Amino acid sequence: MLFISLIQKIHSILWNVPLICLIIGVGIILTIKLKALQICKLPLAFKFLFKDDHQSKGHTSPFQALCIALSATIGTGNITGVSAAIMIGGPGALFWMVITAFLGMAIKYAEGFLAIKYRKITSDQIIGGPYAYIEYGMGKKWHFLAHFFATFGMLTALFGMGTLIQMNSISDAFKNIFDKDQIYNLQIGKYHLSWVSLIISLLVTILVAIVLIGGVKRIGTVCEFLVPFMGISYVVICLILIANNITNLQTALKDIFQMAISPRSVLGGACGYTIMSAIKQGVTKGLFTNEAGLGSAPIATATTSSNDPVRQGLIAMTSTFLGTIIICTLTGIASVITKSYEQPLSGIYIAEYTFVTGLPFKPIITMILLLICIICFAFTTMIGWNLYGVQCLNYLTKGNQFIKKLYNWLYIIILFLGAFLEFHTIWDITEIFSALMAFPNLIAILALNKEIVKDTKEYFIKKS
Repeated sequence: MLFISLIQKIHSILWNVPLICLIIGVGIILTIKLKALQICKLPLAFKFLFKDDHQSKGHTSPFQALCIALSATIGTGNITGVSAAIMIGGPGALFWMVITAFLGMAIKYAEGFLAIKYRKITSDQIIGGPYAYIEYGMGKKWHFLAHFFATFGMLTALFGMGTLIQMNSISDAFKNIFDKDQIYNLQIGKYHLSWVSLIISLLVTILVAIVLIGGVKRIGTVCEFLVPFMGISYVVICLILIANNITNLQTALKDIFQMAISPRSVLGGACGYTIMSAIKQGVTKGLFTNEAGLGSAPIATATTSSNDPVRQGLIAMTSTFLGTIIICTLTGIASVITKSYEQPLSGIYIAEYTFVTGLPFKPIITMILLLICIICFAFTTMIGWNLYGVQCLNYLTKGNQFIKKLYNWLYIIILFLGAFLEFHTIWDITEIFSALMAFPNLIAILALNKEIVKDTKEYFIKKS
């Protein structure tokens, strides 16, 4: 209990006004200075996305790099995270999540731009990401800040984004279908562990281990196949749900907009929603679902074959549009339409209520469809975040292969254990590490924003 209360205390300190203002502030500054590039240049970004670029020797294609970034971004947080944000902050949290994503697109552009401009390619590794543009862009005196980011990037992959939340969601989804009454339990001392959790966590862990052994190229290949499939499938399921409940859509949208500005005036404070809780949940879960400002995506961007910072910045920007503005918005609307946020549920069970209530299928079919989505989302996030953690570790240890192997084994062990931990504690731990990643990355983007704007402006002048 002491550990849990300490985690909650640290979480409430980090995820408060300063970090929220920093994320929104950096997004506003870049949006203004780049002249709303996330709107004006979005068509060009998608054009670049499907046009190959053979400028240099790289480890992955631009599309594969985006798929790796999307694999880490589009995880179970796009289902459980959005549902949790609306449950805690009310429907208005979805509005602030979308606003965060819109501003985050400008931040994601800046991250992708800097990832290519300041990466260093040696004979045995690529040094690219926030630690690179902090050290090489801001100067050697900021070396400590680069190490700070890399340390917490490695820990976020190990204890949060890539392991605990993903495995916990898969385990809960399987238990709810195959062992809802928790009949098949294994007793170890005072603890009761589900055989279903043990079996599925072991199988998933083995599959992840097989992919990780293949390195960055295999990760890119797997993500290139799975990410488009899972994204399109999930969008279709959400659209079917919304179409099946179309008469409730207008009321749902009205609740989202009204409660984003004055939730108490709508609910009379009965549910305890406040404007600040809507904003806080929207920003925190928004950062988790789109990772703009977190500094993770530029690590994947740096592995691409392209040498064009503007091009890769624009491509990186599309991940936030696809992951949050499309997928998370659809999840949020589905949750508000079915009023699942009013149920006394948590984690994957909120999402299950949403889809079972809203889809015109038998419950068992709906639960299996949701299970498939969760497996695909979680699996790709596990392998994508492992790449982030390993790249951060490589920077800190100068590519030491022995330490890398130890890290991968530790990653696999912690991944397995994620099935047996408590949902809310896992979220708090993940968001603590996320905040500690975001601070140095956002500071670097602010420090380098003038050259981002200058180089971008010159690029489009030359192209015109």
